[in-house]
Amino acid sequence: MAQMRRQSGTVKWFSGQKGFGFIAPDSGGEDLFVHQTSIRSDGFRTLSEGDPVEFSVSNEGGRTRAVDVTSSSSSAGGGGGRGSGGGGYGRVGRASGGGRIGRGYGGSAN
Repeated sequence: MAQMRRQSGTVKWFSGQKGFGFIAPDSGGEDLFVHQTSIRSDGFRTLSEGDPVEFSVSNEGGRTRAVDVTSSSSSAGGGGGRGSGGGGYGRVGRASGGGRIGRGYGGSAN
């Protein structure tokens, strides 16, 4: 895949429920469609209206869209309050001094 030049813009609107929205490029021109699968984030992939973002532009299939989208704000990945906290998965065995390491996984605690 060819290297694409990064651009910056602002989220015009984004629906976490529908999984898509639009970005207004800082350079002007038409607003760009963005799908949740094009957002690079560790948590719940969403954007908030007014968030500054960086992205590349793709013209695949005759449709212009923003891809490889990253938030430039400190709230990146925190949309909907689900971006932090870890959901409790993978926490067993991480507590120090709790004596839980190795239990329930068929391994020996010794």
